Amino acid sequence: MRRKISILGSTGSIGRQALEVIDKLKDKFEIIALTAGNNTDLLNEQIKKFKPKYAYASDINSICGAEPLSIDEICANKDNDIILVAVSGKIGLRPTITAINNGIDIALANKETLVMAGEIVMALAKEKGVNIIPVDSEHCAIHQCIKDISDVDKLIITASGGPFLRKTTEEMANATVEQTLAHPRWNMGRKITVDSATLMNKGLEVIEAHHLFNMDYKNIEVVVHPQSIVHSAIEYVDGSVIAQIGLPSMHIPIQYAITYPQRFEGIKSKSFSFSEIARLDFEKPDLQKFRALELAYRAGKNGGSATTCLNAANEEAVFEFLAGKIKLLDIIKAVEEMMCVHKLIESPSIDEIFAIDEEVRQKTKEFLKKSVCKV
Repeated sequence: MRRKISILGSTGSIGRQALEVIDKLKDKFEIIALTAGNNTDLLNEQIKKFKPKYAYASDINSICGAEPLSIDEICANKDNDIILVAVSGKIGLRPTITAINNGIDIALANKETLVMAGEIVMALAKEKGVNIIPVDSEHCAIHQCIKDISDVDKLIITASGGPFLRKTTEEMANATVEQTLAHPRWNMGRKITVDSATLMNKGLEVIEAHHLFNMDYKNIEVVVHPQSIVHSAIEYVDGSVIAQIGLPSMHIPIQYAITYPQRFEGIKSKSFSFSEIARLDFEKPDLQKFRALELAYRAGKNGGSATTCLNAANEEAVFEFLAGKIKLLDIIKAVEEMMCVHKLIESPSIDEIFAIDEEVRQKTKEFLKKSVCKV
């Protein structure tokens, strides 16, 4: 039987690549629904090709060839075997919870879901017997390496270092949007590419890993690996280290997540060749230059609403940077300020999480307007 799947965010980078995977494995999948924001032209092209029964877009009336349905209704549809959550930002949280409540497995490509509400989401998934399979290449790598988490002593998350790994802090401070978006290894969306440049992306991944694998922060290590061949590794209690390696292609972790626990021949850049890899380099991240990573660890260890604050402040500041209104390192200034003034709630509810998110975003905008010199 074909696995029935819906894709939230089918017009984004992950969503488009997921459809490429499914097109290669068309006999393995039936697409129930596709959702998009404003890119209805591409959505309608996808509907024409993949023929989902349902679809959602910001402008419902612009959908052609599928029955319009809300995202909540799509995620409550028990025809789904799995839902790929590939939307960016906080909008991924409520649909994920809806799907879990309806016993539907999740292929998770939305960082904010676990950064904002990891304890709630993972506890609910356990209660409902739902699998959450990570799509991020790093977490997907760890997922593939682990047989029994109780035997694991440490998670090792690799980072490419982004476009500013060999640049000075001053060069980073004066970087343009175009320079920041010129990632040397990965083709990603604009927001996540900025996060990769500051290493905030890696900090968010540390928080995700903490929730996904129930691992203490002191046992999660970030290592800079510029070649992006080792996607992550785990160290067992006996000192053995198991790593997942491969060429930097998102098709592989996407396919793993949506076909788990099975494996099929799908899209591969080419077969991996050890002899063609000249060298593999590893180094500690420079926390003086990439302070976002240290802030993320701090928020994670503080727990509760601290990670919601971190995420909201970072996201709003990134938007300001992408709009050309602030400099790159002003993002970090804003995040640190919001963390300093935030009043921690140890066990926030979902409603409290969204209220905190909204409040921090507004305060971030006000801080950047008053305290940061505009570009």
